[in-house]
Amino acid sequence: MAIDLNLDLVNVAPTAKPPVCRIMDYGKFRYEQQKKEKEARKNQKTVDLKEVWFRVNIEDNDYQTKMRNVVKFLKEGDKVKCSVRFRGREITHASIGQRILDNLAKEVAELCVVERMPKLEGRSMIMILAPKTNT
Repeated sequence: MAIDLNLDLVNVAPTAKPPVCRIMDYGKFRYEQQKKEKEARKNQKTVDLKEVWFRVNIEDNDYQTKMRNVVKFLKEGDKVKCSVRFRGREITHASIGQRILDNLAKEVAELCVVERMPKLEGRSMIMILAPKTNT
């Protein structure tokens, strides 16, 4: 029947009992499938990890600018890695870096969830913020 209609016999569900076959134009079927997959990939949102660096002796205006960047990244749906970099003897004042990251977490609490609490790794203290899901 498929040959008479100049179409293909396609096994749609080979695991079914009995197997299910359809008479169709297989080239057109593959094209439609690829089009659907491409559309699904286009609508898919990938989550990036953006990084914002702070310093121990950061001034208030610089802090506000960096906080606005964090807010912008979270609103775009990206995760944000906030780091406080210590240089030289600043590492002895890790509590100041902890305070900076805690204040940041409090100020953007309505937009995000703290995925990883501030933790000292080498010469930098790192905290990861993830955007809240709108469910």
